[in-house]
Amino acid sequence: MDVRRAGERCPGGDPAGGIESFHAFSFGAHYDPDNLRFGAMIACNEERLAPGAGFDEHPHSHTEIVTWVVEGELTHRDTAGHETKVRAGDVQRLSSAGGVRHVERNDGDRPLTFLQMWLAPREPGGDPAYEIVHGIADSTPYAVPEAAAMLHVRRLAAGERTAVPDGRYVYVHVVRGEVRLGGAELGPGDAARITDAEDVEAVALTRAELLVWEMA
Repeated sequence: MDVRRAGERCPGGDPAGGIESFHAFSFGAHYDPDNLRFGAMIACNEERLAPGAGFDEHPHSHTEIVTWVVEGELTHRDTAGHETKVRAGDVQRLSSAGGVRHVERNDGDRPLTFLQMWLAPREPGGDPAYEIVHGIADSTPYAVPEAAAMLHVRRLAAGERTAVPDGRYVYVHVVRGEVRLGGAELGPGDAARITDAEDVEAVALTRAELLVWEMA
């Protein structure tokens, strides 16, 4: 198990423009050849947008992009005609496939924080697709078959335990709260990369929310 702390993320974005970004993997101008991917995951970015700030229209291709809002409300628009508001508890996925452009903004009146996780598809190309699941439940895993990946959301009360899925690659991100995972204590923004996960358990030290990726 490889634990990566929130403070180790590489900062980016445009602070003067109301955009703060924190990258868990090699990204953009921050190139790290030893940190290119883990399983299918090639990016896990924490984005903080001030009211009125956002990312103007920009392209993506050959990437499965999954977004999880921590607080605030995200406005999404893309060239395939989708326009949605993404809120805490929603799972949004943009399958960029052969190519799509989109806009992401904070059109609300309070700060927005969201996680955006990029997965490499098993096969390139195809047609773009979009999906949003509002208020996903803990007991409902979210499948991204194009990347042979499954997202599990875990919301735990203090003292509650949950099994981490067995798998070749498992990525655990602590959204909020504190947990003990395989002997390590993790706080908000911390993550663990587990290879050949088997019989791993997370114990909530406080009320906590986890995102757990199970990847082939």
